[in-house]
Amino acid sequence: MADIREFFNGLAGSPKRTENRRKVLLAIAIKADTQVGIARRTMLSPATVNTSVRELEKEGIVSSARTDGGRAGKACLLSTDSVGVGVHLGFNHVTVVARRLDKDFDTVATRVNAEGVGRGWNRARPDVQDMIRDAVRETGCSLREVFSLGIAVPRMIDPRTNEFTEPVLHPWRSGDNPARDLGNSLNVPAYIDNDANLGALAEQTYGTREHAETVIYVKVSTGVGAGIIVHNLLLRGRRGMAGEIGHLTVDPDGAMCQCGGRGCLETVIGAEALVQQVRVARPRSGAADFEHLEDVIRAAKENDPVCRRVIHDAGRSLGRFLAQLCNLFNPDVVVVGGQLTECALLLEGCRETLPRFALPGAVAESSGFALELSELKTKAEAQGALVLGLRGQESPPAAG
Repeated sequence: MADIREFFNGLAGSPKRTENRRKVLLAIAIKADTQVGIARRTMLSPATVNTSVRELEKEGIVSSARTDGGRAGKACLLSTDSVGVGVHLGFNHVTVVARRLDKDFDTVATRVNAEGVGRGWNRARPDVQDMIRDAVRETGCSLREVFSLGIAVPRMIDPRTNEFTEPVLHPWRSGDNPARDLGNSLNVPAYIDNDANLGALAEQTYGTREHAETVIYVKVSTGVGAGIIVHNLLLRGRRGMAGEIGHLTVDPDGAMCQCGGRGCLETVIGAEALVQQVRVARPRSGAADFEHLEDVIRAAKENDPVCRRVIHDAGRSLGRFLAQLCNLFNPDVVVVGGQLTECALLLEGCRETLPRFALPGAVAESSGFALELSELKTKAEAQGALVLGLRGQESPPAAG
């Protein structure tokens, strides 16, 4: 079996032709797809994609099966030992996915660690490296066959520097650089982005609404954030701060947020806020039973009235803010992911307030709009990171 790097080294032709074939090859590595789907994802013309796929077929790099009617089916990568890796470095958990690039996206090897980076990057890093090694081994490959690495973090990332945007917030510290550290350990370029951004990327790439033009992915866990895709382009903003809905102001005189603001949405529906609401409402003897968000979710599922009300109200608050996003971007779909979606009450609350505060035409189901839970669930951000790592290979690294 070949290493995908050998495929790239064998690409010949003019610089533009080589660039186009590289884009098409990476799009196929991300997901076996029809030529129409590849054109949409690469933003290349159908004619360019058709030419590139045919050339790659002749060179024995990809295979394009035919339908019963003789039409071209999905193009897929031929046998390779190359592996793509995606890592989600959450506060309270780490998820690693690894996939042989000649396999379907649903055949990933997955590792999950209940201890996240809340304990500090230096303490978490050895465990993350072990998880990557174990996931890659499950694919039947070794670490030297890792071709790409993408990383998702619940923090703002400057797309120009591939590093944290200032100010660097807890649990990260100035000088922490997980992309550099993990990339060096695997000897590959590593790419990093905000986890909500990558959740949106995964949902548009692998979800049932894969052809949606405008996608908003909202992650509700320890913090709150949104990833926004418009015309197949991830909206990052000048310094990677686009989509930070967790720091939109709910109450100018409200609780202090770790960002330095007051009354941010995160201080109302973030994990710490919800746990605190439950602890205040519970009798003194029962408050100690609720230390983490999972405690609140578990109790809500067991019909605890306080926990059910807290999560339902969080959904109603979220729905009001999603309405503003729908008025601004008029999305095809809003996907809600993150730990809090384990309780159905969150989405119920959203459905109550979203139509009340959004323009009717922006959220009318009759027009094709949908509000739904993440299909990819807890793997969404890591799957998006895997896509990010492969997309980063579109432009070959500069010599020297």
